[in-house]
Amino acid sequence: MPPFQIPERLKTLNRRTLRGIILAMVALGAYISLLIPTVLRPTDFNLTVGEVAAQDILAPFPKEYTSDVLTEKAKKEAESRVSPVYLPADPAKSRLQLEKLRNMLVYIGLLRQDTLVSVEQRIQDMTRLSTVSLTDTQARYLLELPESNWANVQEESVSVLMQIMRTPIREDQTEVAKKAISGLVDFSYSPEESDLIISLAASFVAPNSIFSQEQTEIMLQKAREAVQPVQKKFASGQIIVLRGQIITEEILEALQTYNLIRNDKTGQELIASAAYIAVLVGFITVYFNRRKISPLYDIRSLALIAITFIGFLLLARIAIPDRAVIPYLFPLPAFALTMAVLFNLEISLVLALIIALLTGYGLQNSLDITPFYSISAMVGALVLGKGRRVADFFWAGLGVGIAGAALILAFRLPDQLTDWIGILTLIAASLINGLASSSLALILQFIFSQVLGLTTSLQLLDISRPDHPLMQFILRNAPGTYQHSLQVANIAEQAAEAIGADPILTRVGAIYHDAGKASNPQFFIENQIPGKPNPHNELDPEKSAEIIIAHVHDGVALSKKYRLPRRILDFVLEHHGTMITRYQYARALTALGGKDASIDMEKYRYPGPKPGSKETALLMLADGCEARARAEMPKNEAELRVIVKKVIDHCQKEGQLGNTNLTFRDLTAASESIINTLRNTYHPRIVYPEIRSGDYPVREQKEK
Repeated sequence: MPPFQIPERLKTLNRRTLRGIILAMVALGAYISLLIPTVLRPTDFNLTVGEVAAQDILAPFPKEYTSDVLTEKAKKEAESRVSPVYLPADPAKSRLQLEKLRNMLVYIGLLRQDTLVSVEQRIQDMTRLSTVSLTDTQARYLLELPESNWANVQEESVSVLMQIMRTPIREDQTEVAKKAISGLVDFSYSPEESDLIISLAASFVAPNSIFSQEQTEIMLQKAREAVQPVQKKFASGQIIVLRGQIITEEILEALQTYNLIRNDKTGQELIASAAYIAVLVGFITVYFNRRKISPLYDIRSLALIAITFIGFLLLARIAIPDRAVIPYLFPLPAFALTMAVLFNLEISLVLALIIALLTGYGLQNSLDITPFYSISAMVGALVLGKGRRVADFFWAGLGVGIAGAALILAFRLPDQLTDWIGILTLIAASLINGLASSSLALILQFIFSQVLGLTTSLQLLDISRPDHPLMQFILRNAPGTYQHSLQVANIAEQAAEAIGADPILTRVGAIYHDAGKASNPQFFIENQIPGKPNPHNELDPEKSAEIIIAHVHDGVALSKKYRLPRRILDFVLEHHGTMITRYQYARALTALGGKDASIDMEKYRYPGPKPGSKETALLMLADGCEARARAEMPKNEAELRVIVKKVIDHCQKEGQLGNTNLTFRDLTAASESIINTLRNTYHPRIVYPEIRSGDYPVREQKEK
């Protein structure tokens, strides 16, 4: 299957415009995904408390939730059992009432002694007193009462009131306290005197224990806090409300928990979702503009990232809402793992966070789901890396599962309502999720690599095996080229490690960069037998250059024939860039007496293109350095450094490195790496002296 190609009409568009269009489509897809839980509600009833249900409504799936209505009802019941709190009896209040009684008794005593006023007038004055309630009979009896008896009545009245006021008396207990006075009067007094004492003392009985609003509120709050949240359970298919039943607050709450009630805030949800998307899109735009990550500048790669992102997000928003176990089974981390394998770790980590934030938005369990997906996916991506072996996917899946299980324990253990069976179920779901995510990532990376022509580490490792058909073809037809390619691969790989480029891609690309030489091996010096004539000597320079240049096209043809990844073709096409075949061009100059005016240089120039990545640029440098070192055989490190410097300077002078983003620091590090590798390859060897048979003793063998 040929890799997917961008239509030609799209290639004509500005890349910035295309990136903007793709980003806008991603934003739209993400916005739609946020609205999916609302759109996919099982039903949509417009009910309020007090209305009559027009039909039976069943629970669409099992669910357990904390009922705020029932919890509040239980709290109110607890409040009703709390008695009002009153402060202890106030001594000052008691003393005040006693003082009032004594003053009244003094006043009555003065009336008893006032002989200038008639008896009837004094009786009238007593009955009109506002602080004491006396009848005419009691007033008359009081005036006629002997002084000794009056003194006893005064003393007993004060004593009785003092006893009553020593006990806490609330506002609602005043009458009870007054009635209790009769039981405190000494039995030695006559009935008339007892009635008089009761009337005098009762008139001054007043509340001395005041209601405490503050203390009562504290007791009410403690009663509310002591109430545990009330859990409500529904099994799948259980009746929530019957037809004809009146909707109560409890029923309405259950319907709202299942999102079965029409939301009157749809407009607000639309605006809120749009604001959320705008923030995340702004973050992604600013971040990746700052970072300048290369895959995002390739339209094909960017389109793949966008489609995969939206696909995972839409499926997650459909499957996850209002589910108990499925959210922990859904393999969302597979997206991050796939991005890590196909592109790089940074893209994987950032997008893992973004897709987790979008997946959990607006869900009831978002505080659990969002960190579960984001952290577990990041852990898996870090463990997986470039996914160079199948075993790496297994360990990545295990990392996802263990990280998810740890997060479940972190969020569920503090919840007293979660049982161990539920926790173990979710942990098992997390482990399954990890293995499912890694398996799905393994499948997706294979599909994408085949359909879109992307290169993965597994592909590179597979085609780097010595038994690969194309490698065997090169070995059989051009063994010299095979050895040369291995040498160049070692040099380029080490240089890639030194500057932080992709070492595996560089090595595999270097192995196959000269594959085209296997089509005509006799025309390349490394495959020629020493002592035999060079076939180029029989050809004119132009024809000779044509044959040499043709190894690039032949290499592309062989790469396509053996289905090498598209990225490897870049190494075949770019390892000479647009430089000229120097040996043939020099022969042409010699033939014309050093005059190049009549030479068509394009016939001596490789078709290119120039290296477009750090990896292909390193191959160009390694190829040139290895060839010159093998030809000139430097005797020491100084000569080797001169060779490497000449090759790098020549490539720079020819403008071959301008599209590679190689910095001066990269070139310095690459140069040192190449020198070190070549030094170890072309180090001086000891010339061993010949030993004649007569120069050393021969051990005689004894006959048996």
